[in-house]
Amino acid sequence: MAAAFARIATDGFEGLRTREVAAAIGINIATLHYYFPSKEALIRAVIGHAMQRFSQTLPTSGSPAEQLSVYLHNLADLLEQDQSLWAVMGELVLRARRDPDLAHIVDQMNDVWHAKLRDLIARLGRPGLDADDVAALMIAAIKGLSLPTAPSVQSQRIDQVFAQFRHLLGLSQSALE
Repeated sequence: MAAAFARIATDGFEGLRTREVAAAIGINIATLHYYFPSKEALIRAVIGHAMQRFSQTLPTSGSPAEQLSVYLHNLADLLEQDQSLWAVMGELVLRARRDPDLAHIVDQMNDVWHAKLRDLIARLGRPGLDADDVAALMIAAIKGLSLPTAPSVQSQRIDQVFAQFRHLLGLSQSALE
Protein backbone atom coordinates (compact mmCIF):
# COMPACT_ATOMS: atom_id res chain seq x y z
CA MET A 1 0.00 0.00 0.00
CA ALA A 2 2.80 2.43 0.87
CA ALA A 3 4.48 1.77 -2.47
CA ALA A 4 1.22 2.42 -4.32
CA PHE A 5 0.71 5.59 -2.26
CA ALA A 6 4.19 6.83 -3.21
CA ARG A 7 3.61 5.96 -6.87
CA ILE A 8 0.31 7.89 -6.99
CA ALA A 9 1.93 10.84 -5.23
CA THR A 10 4.71 11.08 -7.81
CA ASP A 11 3.12 9.80 -11.03
CA GLY A 12 -0.64 10.04 -10.46
CA PHE A 13 -3.09 7.25 -11.14
CA GLU A 14 -1.87 7.03 -14.71
CA GLY A 15 1.53 5.93 -13.37
CA LEU A 16 0.15 3.31 -10.99
CA ARG A 17 1.13 -0.12 -12.29
CA THR A 18 0.70 -3.10 -9.99
CA ARG A 19 3.75 -4.85 -11.47
CA GLU A 20 5.90 -1.83 -10.64
CA VAL A 21 4.43 -1.61 -7.14
CA ALA A 22 5.25 -5.31 -6.57
CA ALA A 23 8.77 -4.83 -7.93
CA ALA A 24 9.32 -1.74 -5.73
CA ILE A 25 8.73 -3.80 -2.59
CA GLY A 26 10.50 -6.91 -3.83
CA ILE A 27 7.58 -9.28 -4.29
CA ASN A 28 6.07 -10.90 -7.35
CA ILE A 29 2.78 -9.77 -8.83
CA ALA A 30 0.97 -12.91 -7.63
CA THR A 31 1.84 -12.12 -4.02
CA LEU A 32 0.62 -8.54 -4.43
CA HIS A 33 -2.65 -9.86 -5.89
CA TYR A 34 -3.04 -12.20 -2.94
CA TYR A 35 -3.28 -9.18 -0.64
CA PHE A 36 -4.87 -6.81 -3.16
CA PRO A 37 -6.90 -8.84 -5.69
CA SER A 38 -7.39 -5.83 -7.95
CA LYS A 39 -5.97 -2.42 -8.63
CA GLU A 40 -9.16 -0.98 -7.10
CA ALA A 41 -8.51 -2.89 -3.87
CA LEU A 42 -5.04 -1.38 -3.76
CA ILE A 43 -6.47 2.09 -4.38
CA ARG A 44 -8.97 1.58 -1.55
CA ALA A 45 -6.07 0.71 0.77
CA VAL A 46 -4.35 3.93 -0.30
CA ILE A 47 -7.55 5.84 0.51
CA GLY A 48 -7.69 4.19 3.91
CA HIS A 49 -4.10 5.20 4.61
CA ALA A 50 -4.81 8.80 3.59
CA MET A 51 -7.93 8.94 5.74
CA GLN A 52 -5.99 7.61 8.71
CA ARG A 53 -3.48 10.44 8.31
CA PHE A 54 -6.30 12.99 8.44
CA SER A 55 -8.05 11.36 11.38
CA GLN A 56 -4.82 11.55 13.38
CA THR A 57 -4.95 15.35 13.23
CA LEU A 58 -8.16 15.58 15.28
CA PRO A 59 -7.67 15.25 19.04
CA THR A 60 -10.25 13.40 21.11
CA SER A 61 -9.84 15.16 24.44
CA GLY A 62 -9.90 18.70 25.77
CA SER A 63 -12.39 21.50 25.50
CA PRO A 64 -13.87 22.30 22.08
CA ALA A 65 -11.55 25.32 21.82
CA GLU A 66 -8.50 23.22 22.72
CA GLN A 67 -9.48 20.46 20.30
CA LEU A 68 -10.06 22.93 17.48
CA SER A 69 -6.79 24.77 18.20
CA VAL A 70 -4.81 21.53 18.16
CA TYR A 71 -6.66 20.31 15.06
CA LEU A 72 -5.88 23.51 13.15
CA HIS A 73 -2.25 23.36 14.23
CA ASN A 74 -1.95 19.70 13.18
CA LEU A 75 -3.69 20.31 9.87
CA ALA A 76 -1.46 23.29 9.04
CA ASP A 77 1.59 21.13 9.80
CA LEU A 78 0.20 18.38 7.57
CA LEU A 79 -0.31 20.87 4.75
CA GLU A 80 3.26 22.12 5.05
CA GLN A 81 5.04 18.84 5.69
CA ASP A 82 3.29 16.09 3.75
CA GLN A 83 2.98 17.16 0.13
CA SER A 84 2.61 13.54 -0.99
CA LEU A 85 -0.61 13.19 1.01
CA TRP A 86 -2.11 16.23 -0.69
CA ALA A 87 -0.94 15.02 -4.09
CA VAL A 88 -2.66 11.67 -3.52
CA MET A 89 -5.84 13.36 -2.30
CA GLY A 90 -5.84 15.56 -5.41
CA GLU A 91 -5.48 12.48 -7.60
CA LEU A 92 -8.35 10.79 -5.78
CA VAL A 93 -10.62 13.77 -6.35
CA LEU A 94 -9.69 13.98 -10.03
CA ARG A 95 -10.26 10.26 -10.56
CA ALA A 96 -13.57 10.41 -8.68
CA ARG A 97 -15.02 12.49 -11.51
CA ARG A 98 -14.64 9.44 -13.78
CA ASP A 99 -15.24 6.68 -11.22
CA PRO A 100 -18.69 6.59 -9.54
CA ASP A 101 -17.54 4.20 -6.81
CA LEU A 102 -14.60 6.39 -5.91
CA ALA A 103 -16.84 9.48 -6.12
CA HIS A 104 -19.09 7.88 -3.52
CA ILE A 105 -16.12 7.27 -1.20
CA VAL A 106 -14.82 10.82 -1.68
CA ASP A 107 -18.31 12.23 -1.01
CA GLN A 108 -18.56 10.18 2.18
CA MET A 109 -15.11 11.33 3.24
CA ASN A 110 -16.06 14.98 2.67
CA ASP A 111 -19.37 14.53 4.52
CA VAL A 112 -17.62 13.03 7.55
CA TRP A 113 -14.99 15.79 7.55
CA HIS A 114 -17.65 18.48 7.30
CA ALA A 115 -19.80 16.92 10.04
CA LYS A 116 -16.89 16.55 12.48
CA LEU A 117 -15.66 20.07 11.87
CA ARG A 118 -19.17 21.54 12.02
CA ASP A 119 -19.94 19.76 15.29
CA LEU A 120 -16.68 20.88 16.86
CA ILE A 121 -17.29 24.49 15.81
CA ALA A 122 -20.87 24.31 17.13
CA ARG A 123 -19.57 23.09 20.50
CA LEU A 124 -17.56 26.32 20.78
CA GLY A 125 -20.86 28.06 21.45
CA ARG A 126 -19.98 31.28 19.62
CA PRO A 127 -23.16 33.37 19.12
CA GLY A 128 -23.74 34.49 15.55
CA LEU A 129 -21.37 31.89 14.13
CA ASP A 130 -23.05 29.44 11.76
CA ALA A 131 -21.04 26.27 12.34
CA ASP A 132 -22.21 24.66 9.09
CA ASP A 133 -21.19 27.65 6.96
CA VAL A 134 -17.87 28.13 8.76
CA ALA A 135 -17.01 24.44 8.34
CA ALA A 136 -17.79 24.67 4.61
CA LEU A 137 -15.63 27.80 4.30
CA MET A 138 -12.73 26.22 6.16
CA ILE A 139 -12.83 23.03 4.10
CA ALA A 140 -12.90 25.00 0.85
CA ALA A 141 -9.92 27.08 1.99
CA ILE A 142 -7.97 24.01 3.11
CA LYS A 143 -8.63 22.29 -0.20
CA GLY A 144 -7.45 25.43 -1.99
CA LEU A 145 -4.27 25.45 0.07
CA SER A 146 -3.62 21.86 -0.91
CA LEU A 147 -3.24 22.79 -4.58
CA PRO A 148 0.38 22.82 -5.74
CA THR A 149 2.04 26.24 -5.65
CA ALA A 150 5.50 27.66 -5.08
CA PRO A 151 6.73 26.44 -1.66
CA SER A 152 7.54 29.92 -0.33
CA VAL A 153 4.06 31.20 -1.18
CA GLN A 154 2.42 28.05 0.16
CA SER A 155 3.88 28.35 3.66
CA GLN A 156 2.99 32.04 3.91
CA ARG A 157 -0.59 31.43 2.72
CA ILE A 158 -1.05 28.53 5.13
CA ASP A 159 0.00 30.76 8.02
CA GLN A 160 -2.33 33.55 6.88
CA VAL A 161 -5.35 31.30 6.37
CA PHE A 162 -4.97 29.43 9.64
CA ALA A 163 -4.45 32.69 11.55
CA GLN A 164 -7.76 33.87 10.10
CA PHE A 165 -9.43 30.60 11.10
CA ARG A 166 -8.27 31.16 14.69
CA HIS A 167 -9.47 34.76 14.58
CA LEU A 168 -12.86 33.86 13.11
CA LEU A 169 -13.37 31.15 15.73
CA GLY A 170 -12.09 33.26 18.63
CA LEU A 171 -9.21 30.88 19.33
CA SER A 172 -5.91 32.01 20.71
CA GLN A 173 -2.54 30.92 19.42
CA SER A 174 -1.42 30.52 23.03
CA ALA A 175 -3.58 27.40 23.41
CA LEU A 176 -0.86 25.56 21.46
CA GLU A 177 2.06 26.82 23.50
